[in-house]
Amino acid sequence: MAEATKTQQAPEVDPRVKSVSRARTQDHVATGILWGIAICIIVLVIATIGYIVLSGIGKALDPSFLFGKPEQFKAGGGIGPELFNSFYLLLLTLLISLPISLGGAIFLTQYAPPGRFTNIAKTAIETLSSLPSIVVGLFGMLFFVLRFGWGFSILSGALALTMFNIPILVRTIQQAIEQVPRDQRDAAVALGLTRWEATCNILLPRAMPAIITGTIISAGRVFGEAAALIYTAGQSAPALNWAAPIWSKANPLNVMRPAETLAVHIWKINSEGVVPDLVVVSAGTAAVLMICILLFNLLARVIGRALTRKMTAE
Repeated sequence: MAEATKTQQAPEVDPRVKSVSRARTQDHVATGILWGIAICIIVLVIATIGYIVLSGIGKALDPSFLFGKPEQFKAGGGIGPELFNSFYLLLLTLLISLPISLGGAIFLTQYAPPGRFTNIAKTAIETLSSLPSIVVGLFGMLFFVLRFGWGFSILSGALALTMFNIPILVRTIQQAIEQVPRDQRDAAVALGLTRWEATCNILLPRAMPAIITGTIISAGRVFGEAAALIYTAGQSAPALNWAAPIWSKANPLNVMRPAETLAVHIWKINSEGVVPDLVVVSAGTAAVLMICILLFNLLARVIGRALTRKMTAE
């Protein structure tokens, strides 16, 4: 009877099978949690962008609001000067920061020998890239506005944004160059190219899609900056006149004039509270700002993919 009872008992499960089953269950649970987190983040981002855009899309599509001057309308007026100032500051910032960042990234990846100096430089870049923008703005006010005596001006704001943008661009370009396959570098050396020739003819063309994508994304971040510009570029938007002399504060291209950007405009009208329809004006300005930043990111993806396909095909 005892032997028959033993034969009727279920066979013992292999511990390895239990371990595999437990690992699969844990994997399914972890995957479900990660999917839930990702969905929550996507829903939150879409809801935020949708609320901002839908709240001010009516005002943002009004040509008189986009290109008009504040003094031409009642209440909040238009955002023509602020829109021009934002793009003008962005252009000057990229003209200053991009060559410096490109040279710094090439030096760190191709010429800087491993050692204390290189480690200090990389640590400094990482530290500067994580600085709050208001700290950069305070430094710009003390250094450019007061020390150099440039006052609240586009030049002071562009240099402050340059300090804010250079660490980000250096890291982006540095990572793009380091991602170039090692065999391409070895092939360039085997062909007798110098380090500079290999950098200009092999590394930079191969890394150009990632460099352009990172530059456009950083441009979107600079375009929406406010804290650094409050203390450097100022909070006033004087009437612009293209017929005015270049040294006049009314000339749009004068880099020594104060300039209020879109982000600063949103902060200013909500902090002062003197605009009767500030809710409508701030919603429309925020929608314009959000649409511009979305277009920057979309442009980065389109240009990056087009360059990748072109260079891969060649």
